[in-house]
Amino acid sequence: MDKSYYMTQEGKDKLENELHFLKTTKRQEVVERIKVARDFGDLSENSEYDSAKEEQAFVETRIAQVEKMIRNAVIIENDDSASGEVALGKTVTFMELPQGEEETYTIVGSAEADPFEGKISNDSPMAKSLLGKTKGAEVSVSTPGGDIQVRIVDVH
Repeated sequence: MDKSYYMTQEGKDKLENELHFLKTTKRQEVVERIKVARDFGDLSENSEYDSAKEEQAFVETRIAQVEKMIRNAVIIENDDSASGEVALGKTVTFMELPQGEEETYTIVGSAEADPFEGKISNDSPMAKSLLGKTKGAEVSVSTPGGDIQVRIVDVH
């Protein structure tokens, strides 16, 4: 059975746009590169041809990967029924104790995680520790550098 990929509708839309680009534009660019490289002659010593074939393999692999993620997408709905609870799709602000700075992240599925954009995977140690907790809770989080204590400041 295939793995489910949890994501927001925005994340799924981004994947569908990437897939469209890969299938229409990128695939065609690589085919052109291969065609031009073939015209250089002897393929056994043609690094341009080898490079284009490698890129083609990468593009085809990525297309298959994105298609699988879209096919097995589970859209995260922002369910306000448990509005104070940390859940997928929610944004949580927490502070490392005793006197750390506040950090804010949205918890998303692994398919669209991007810590630099403030999106952490529901599979990450931080998210796993915070899921199901509410504002004001103090939580112990296991990190590669050791356990840390955080307090949930806000959930929205």
